[in-house]
Amino acid sequence: MYPLVATAAASVVLIGAHGDFLLADLLYTAQGNAWALRDSWITTTLVHEAGKAVSAAAWLGALIASLWSLVDPRLSHWRRPLGYLAFATLAGSVAVSLLKAGSGMDCPWDLQRYGGLQPFVGLFESRPHSMGHASCFPAGHASAGYAWVTLYFFFRAVQPRLRWAGLALALAAGALFGISQQLRGAHFLSHDVWTLMICWLVALGGSLWILRPYGSGMPA
Repeated sequence: MYPLVATAAASVVLIGAHGDFLLADLLYTAQGNAWALRDSWITTTLVHEAGKAVSAAAWLGALIASLWSLVDPRLSHWRRPLGYLAFATLAGSVAVSLLKAGSGMDCPWDLQRYGGLQPFVGLFESRPHSMGHASCFPAGHASAGYAWVTLYFFFRAVQPRLRWAGLALALAAGALFGISQQLRGAHFLSHDVWTLMICWLVALGGSLWILRPYGSGMPA
């Protein structure tokens, strides 16, 4: 309940009250009325490309561990939590990607307001066919971090004292990826907020479906 309320409140400020534009205006102006960090080594190579690779490697490790638990009797009690971790983490990223593909929203760097060619079209507004396809909402790269909110539920099932550390790690990674993309002009802040909300809902739903026998239903 609390995450939904927080997301709704943030959406009112960022989308309804145009907080997205206010923040993007500050970032754009600070870079000399350009997205000077769009092709920066730090934002593109280090955070975007390497960060995505690290997240993918971590997921591959979770998948291998899950598959190994199927054949190693010593890991039998880890099968369900590891299966949840591999499945729900991937599902969160996939859900964001599917919604992103059909949203029809431009990235800040595509907008006339920030030196691009496109006028702004809101999420629930009809997009003219002449503008072509756009897919910039929610934030895909941030999901490589936020999808790991599954760690909260995973650790709640196997090592409850580590659940907050797992959640903090996921939030920090998602925030790092999201802020980097905002600095590049690739996303508005609301895109990242909704990415986190989608990943949380997928992680929560997966825990209710897969981890209920471990007592990891609704978050504490």
